[in-house]
Amino acid sequence: MERIRNFSIIAHIDHGKSTLADRILEFTGALSQREMMDQVLDTMELERERGITIKAQTARLIYKYKDGKEYILNLIDTPGHVDFSYEVSRSLAACDGVLLVIDASQGIQAQTIANINLAIEHNLKIIPIINKVDLPNADPENVKKQIEDVLHIDSSDSILVSAKQGIGIKEVLEAIIVRIPLPSGKKNAPLKVLIVDSWYDLYQGVVLLVKVFDGILKKGMVVRLIATKKTTEVESLGVFAPTAKNKDDLIAGEVGFLIPGLKDIKDTKIGDTITSEVEPLSTPLPGYKDAKQMVFCGLYPVDNSQFDFLRDSLEKLHLNDSSFVFEPESSKALGFGFRCGFLGLLHMEIVRERLEREYNLKLITTAPTVVYHAVTVNGEIVLVENPSNMPSPSETSVIKEPFIEATIITPIEFIGSIINLSQERRGIQKSLKYLNDNLTMLIYELPLNEMVFDFHDRLKSISKGYASFDYKYLNFRPSKLVKLDILINGDSVDALSIIVHKEKAYYIGRELVKKMRNIIHRQMFEVVIQAAIGSKVICRETVKALRKNVTAKCYGGDVTRKRKLLEKQKEGKKRMKQIGKISIPQEAFWAILSTDNN
Repeated sequence: MERIRNFSIIAHIDHGKSTLADRILEFTGALSQREMMDQVLDTMELERERGITIKAQTARLIYKYKDGKEYILNLIDTPGHVDFSYEVSRSLAACDGVLLVIDASQGIQAQTIANINLAIEHNLKIIPIINKVDLPNADPENVKKQIEDVLHIDSSDSILVSAKQGIGIKEVLEAIIVRIPLPSGKKNAPLKVLIVDSWYDLYQGVVLLVKVFDGILKKGMVVRLIATKKTTEVESLGVFAPTAKNKDDLIAGEVGFLIPGLKDIKDTKIGDTITSEVEPLSTPLPGYKDAKQMVFCGLYPVDNSQFDFLRDSLEKLHLNDSSFVFEPESSKALGFGFRCGFLGLLHMEIVRERLEREYNLKLITTAPTVVYHAVTVNGEIVLVENPSNMPSPSETSVIKEPFIEATIITPIEFIGSIINLSQERRGIQKSLKYLNDNLTMLIYELPLNEMVFDFHDRLKSISKGYASFDYKYLNFRPSKLVKLDILINGDSVDALSIIVHKEKAYYIGRELVKKMRNIIHRQMFEVVIQAAIGSKVICRETVKALRKNVTAKCYGGDVTRKRKLLEKQKEGKKRMKQIGKISIPQEAFWAILSTDNN
């Protein structure tokens, strides 16, 4: 155990986390030159394209220190985005220290602050790494000052690195051995194992990524999962180095994989504690909680005949990502589909993109909405995940919406525009801090539903891409919210219903009906598009009817002949409007509801 070091790398996007991990793998000889490639630990095509980590991965590395002894370094590669903050917290719970990577040219960014706060909560040893020092605009001294002023961490022993060039990697490995504490655990204590992550393998069933805190985990043991109350036998054990290697046991302090005799991913929960069935623990490891979905949307196949294939695809994807939920729903406008719940916006985009790429599906995504708490007059709390399920105003006493704390780091020249944007979105400013002569940090409390559409895009646009943004969930607060319905010829289009703040309902409704007027094709009869709150219509647009010139054949005679034909046409159009159906193209729903176009 005294030769084991468990660590993770945390960084803002594009600060060089994956490149540093690649160089560490290369330097320790975990992979040969032939096996090496960029972003080794990012196994998904989507992870490589976006430069983000979605699933936690581990690598067991052997490094010979200058004292002649070989040390086991367990690198636990974690996601960094706030949507996966619970998974990150469980990964960090398995570590004893972290490498904090900061770009020497960009300095501290929003995600850096969010991740370092998680590391501090777990009392982890933090080693500052200043990366990309070879760039011409690198300013390591300024970054050191930021580390002390903003993060309140001693920067005197920061390590200057260029992961791309391989500069400073030896110093990083030596710092891991010297400065990161060894795991605290006892081999002879009752078995205590943390589930860091889980996924489904087609041939082996459920695979668990685990950290052994106490005791010895052996092949063939009967173990119990405390949260799900499942008992199973350990069929296989091993470590990722970074390819899988089987072992007969894992001792206290080690990180590896466990294959239990389970075939359903629902039987395992990230953060759960595994203990021995013979000598079970009385108290599990702290920090476990169920995944909480915060953003919901409808997924519908463009071709309704693909509904069954979409259901099968969602079930297969759920085997490897149990944190999203789905249930069937139907819409008058879009047919049959599924209501899906996600951890956040990025999680929603990833699942949608994986469905389209890996399963060749063409999908229509309804406008994302957050979960609301509607308190009825009887005092009951109704969870509203879909606007169509919103109780009527007469049945509700108050509606609560989720709030977030947003951290925005931006160059000073854009601060006025960003404050205006935040106030437009009903934000409450909590603090404004100048990090240096050029950078400032804003902290705002914002309603989550104001952020789910285009807040991030608008922020990047007004700051010319320089502002960074991160957030964490706070609580639910009472708000004046209403359900906005879109009516076409008096019939409500359920897929277009949204929940909005009362003060903004008119402006949003007006924009929506204008957009609908430009998209819906002209019919043989007049089409009336309205936005309504309950029974009150707040705005209206009309798509004019196509008109056939029925009087063209009247080349002479009395005017009454023309009038008679026009009256006959008028009556026909009235009957057509009563029985006619509006043909709304799928492209119209895509244009209005797609998150890419809001």
